Amino acid sequence: MELSKYFQKFFHSSKTSGILLILCVFLSLIIANTSSAEGFQNFLDTKIGTEIFHLNYSLSVWINDGLMAIFFLLVGLEIKRELVEGELSDIKKASLPIFAAIGGMLIPALIFIAFNHSTDYKNGWAIPMATDIAFSLAIISLLGKSVPNSLKIFLSALAIVDDLGAIIVIALFYTDSIDWLSLGVCGGITLLLIILNKLKVTKIIFYLVPGLFLWYFMHHSGIHATIAGVILAFTIPTNVSDAEISPLEKLEEQLHIPVSFFIMPIFALANTNITFQAEVLDHFVSPLSLGIIFGLFAGKVLGINLFSFLAIRFKLGELPAFSAWKEMIGAGFLAGIGFTMSIFVSLLAFPGNIENQDISKISILFASVLSGIVGFIILKTKKKSSLPV
Repeated sequence: MELSKYFQKFFHSSKTSGILLILCVFLSLIIANTSSAEGFQNFLDTKIGTEIFHLNYSLSVWINDGLMAIFFLLVGLEIKRELVEGELSDIKKASLPIFAAIGGMLIPALIFIAFNHSTDYKNGWAIPMATDIAFSLAIISLLGKSVPNSLKIFLSALAIVDDLGAIIVIALFYTDSIDWLSLGVCGGITLLLIILNKLKVTKIIFYLVPGLFLWYFMHHSGIHATIAGVILAFTIPTNVSDAEISPLEKLEEQLHIPVSFFIMPIFALANTNITFQAEVLDHFVSPLSLGIIFGLFAGKVLGINLFSFLAIRFKLGELPAFSAWKEMIGAGFLAGIGFTMSIFVSLLAFPGNIENQDISKISILFASVLSGIVGFIILKTKKKSSLPV
């Protein structure tokens, strides 16, 4: 099974950016546990902007609400392309990763709730639902020919559906209050973008300018501003022809490098600056930590493979070509690498609560590293003789 040109580019950038992300995580942890910690935090707390139009925010807010909106724009573009012309456009091909993604979100959330249903941490139920697409694909890319291309495509499609699920969860469950006037303006801008699409306007600038206003009013509506990036992405025109590059494909290609090599590393640098205290080991036995660790490390692989088994059992899908359940288990563990999306959800789940955020981040890092190592080992020990030459 050959990789499409989009997946080839996707894996190439994911492999390299994944390594860069790891370096940024280590750098952030080093800074946070040296004498530079306070200065770095003060830097992140520096206000940038103007009080005019209420746009005076700290650098960390600009990163998490501004730059991450561009990240979600790219995610939205990838989701739309896959729905229109990729692996998710064919219901037969899409069924298994969709079922797998649902199981990979539902079981981890239930595990977290089992640990935290009667605690003050219950709002973090969505933290272990997420899969970090960059890290998981970076690791499976490092395996090279040890795994079939069909399994790489399965993991990519699963991660994309997972991202869509995370976007829906953020929009529905992590909104405290709504400014209906601002939300109404967002609706008007979205309608304008849809009209531009229907009129077959192909100049990307005509979408990006309204997109900036969409971000502004979404930010002030109470719904997280990153959702604006996804809405904008779904209005960008695309096509199913390989003969002509669509505006969506052009924008997606233009965003890959800045998102992979600037935005995500900056997010990692700003949000993994965890200072390890003497009582750090105590955190690992807290319900919050156990819910995240067991949710990501055990819940992901269990949910993905259970729902995949049911889909195959009822003939709603089939295993990726040249793959067996051992490879599916390995892919399930790689999907337990939550990192970027899990950390992002933890910031929304515990706004202003630095202690809960830090416990969540430490747990996410531990579970992600453990999942990545186990998944890598399982897939690396696959017999190469079963793969196509």
